[in-house]
Amino acid sequence: MAAAAGALSAAAARLGHAVAAAPEVRLDSVRGLAGLFREAQPREMAEESIFRNLLDILMSASNEIEQVYKDSCELVDLDTCLLLIAECFRCLRNACVECAKNQHIMRNLGLISTSVHLIKLLHGIQIKEELLLTALRCSLQFLGNLAAGNGDSQNSIWKCAFPDLFLTCLMYSDEKIVAYCCMVLFTCLNSEKVRELLDPGNLAVALRILKVYKEQLESEWSFLIVTDHLLKCPELVKALYAKLSNQERVTLLELMMVKVSEKNPVNSEEMNVFMRHADFLAGCFQEKCEAVLKLTSAADAEDEEALVTIRLLDVLCEMTSNNGQLEHLQALPGLLETAIDTLRLTHLAGKQAVNIFTATHAMTGQEEISHPAVGFKSHLIRLIGNLCYKNKENQDKVYELDGIPLILDNCSIDDNNPFMNQWAVYAIRNLTEQNERNQELIAQMEEKGLADNSALESMGLEIEKRDDKLILRSVRKKLS
Repeated sequence: MAAAAGALSAAAARLGHAVAAAPEVRLDSVRGLAGLFREAQPREMAEESIFRNLLDILMSASNEIEQVYKDSCELVDLDTCLLLIAECFRCLRNACVECAKNQHIMRNLGLISTSVHLIKLLHGIQIKEELLLTALRCSLQFLGNLAAGNGDSQNSIWKCAFPDLFLTCLMYSDEKIVAYCCMVLFTCLNSEKVRELLDPGNLAVALRILKVYKEQLESEWSFLIVTDHLLKCPELVKALYAKLSNQERVTLLELMMVKVSEKNPVNSEEMNVFMRHADFLAGCFQEKCEAVLKLTSAADAEDEEALVTIRLLDVLCEMTSNNGQLEHLQALPGLLETAIDTLRLTHLAGKQAVNIFTATHAMTGQEEISHPAVGFKSHLIRLIGNLCYKNKENQDKVYELDGIPLILDNCSIDDNNPFMNQWAVYAIRNLTEQNERNQELIAQMEEKGLADNSALESMGLEIEKRDDKLILRSVRKKLS
C-alpha cells in the first residue's frame, strides 16, 4: 500500500507540474497515471487535485481545437492534441471503475459537461483518422464508466447528452463508437427516460437504435436497449412501428419474439405490458394478414409486407403459448376469425394453383424449404388450437365458421408446412375437449366419408356409435 501511495503521489506531482508544460510532457504524465489507475488501490487513494488537473488539460485541448475551427491555426499540433485527449479520457475512465468517490468528484468538477462539449467539438473535425476515432471511443468509455451504478451521474449525462450527442454518435460508421454510445445510453436509461423517447423530437434516438441493431447484429448493447427498455413501453413500440420500414418491423418483431419466449416469471406490471403488446400485434395481424397471399407469386417471394405478416403470426403463436397471455388473446375480438379466414384463403390459393401454399409430399431439394412462408399454414392451425384451449366460446366459434372441416382438410403431411399434422391433431383435440357438438360433427363427417378415418386414427381418435349417436372418443394408438 505504501508503494502504491508513493507511486501515485509522484505521478500526481508530475501531472501538476505538466499542466502548463509542452503537450508531450503532459502526455507522458497522464499516461503514467492512466496505468496506475488500472489498480483499485490507487483509484481509492486519488485526490481531487488530480482530476482538477486533468480537467484543466482537457479544457486547454478544447480551446486549441476551437482555435483550429476559428482560423485554421497551423500552430496547433492536432495529432498530439488528439493523443492527449484520448489519454486523459483513458485516465478518467480507469479512475472511476467501481469507485463511487471518484465518480462523485468528477461529476462535481463539471467533467461531464466538459466531456460532452469536447465530443461535439471532435465530431466537427472533418477527418476520419484513427487518432480522432480513438479519442472519441475513450471519451464514450469514460462516460459509460462514470454512469455505471451511479444514478446522479446517469442523470447528469442524460441532461447534457440527450438527445443530440447520442444521435450524433449513433450515426458514426465506426462500430466501436456506436457500441460505446449504446453502452452509455443503456446505462443511463430507466422507465422515466424511456418515456422521453416518445417526444416526436426524441423518437429518432429509438429509431436509430433499431437501425444499429439491424445493421450490426453483433451489437449486444443495442439489443439490450430494445429488449430491456424500449419493449417495456407499449406506447413507444406503437410509435416506432408506425415509423419503421417493413424490414425494420421484421427486426422489431424478432426482438419481441426473443422477449416473449423468455421463460422468466413476470410480475403483474410486466404482464400488463405483454397484454398491451398482444392487443397491438393482433390488430396489426388482422389488418395486414391478407398480404401473405402475395407470396403465391414467385416474383413476390420476398414481399416485405408479407414477411411482416409471417413474423406477426410467429409472435402471436408464442404469446398464446403462455398461459398468462393466452386468456387475454382468447377474448380479443376478431383474432380467431382472422386466423380461420386466412387459413381458408391460403388453403384455397394452394388448391387453385401450384405455389408455396400447395401441399407437397416429395421434397426435391432445398429450394422451397427456404421460402419465407414455409410453415405459415401450420402456424395458423397452431394459433387456432391455442385460442380454443379450454375455451368453449372459441370452440363454438370455429364450428360456426366451418373451421373444423378446414382443419381436417389440412391434416396431411406437407413439406411446405412441417409439423402441420401434429398441430392439426393438437387443434382438433382442443376443439373437441368437452364439446359434444364438435365431436359429433367430426363423427358425422367420417361416416359420410368427408373426414379421413386414417387421419382420425393418427390423431388417436375413433368413431363409436352409442344410442344412435356418433361419438368421437380417444383411443390409444396401436403399436406398429
